[in-house]
Amino acid sequence: MSWTLIIFLIILFLITMVLTLYAFKQEEMKMKKYEEEGDTVADELKRSHEYESTSVKNYLPIQGWIYVIAIIATIVAFVIYLY
Repeated sequence: MSWTLIIFLIILFLITMVLTLYAFKQEEMKMKKYEEEGDTVADELKRSHEYESTSVKNYLPIQGWIYVIAIIATIVAFVIYLY
């Protein structure tokens, strides 16, 4: 395997890890905010229903782009490996 491909994959892995940790930190901050506000069962139920009704509309396009970018990066890495 060429060094260029190895470096490319390492960079791709690091970017993925940073973005995953960023998303985790955002969710953690949300949970702390809810705890500080004195979250009730009714509030949790309301948020749950809102999430169920909007999650597909909001998160599916983002997930689709993530898959498209990952597939393109994989194809590029494979082409680099072949040549």
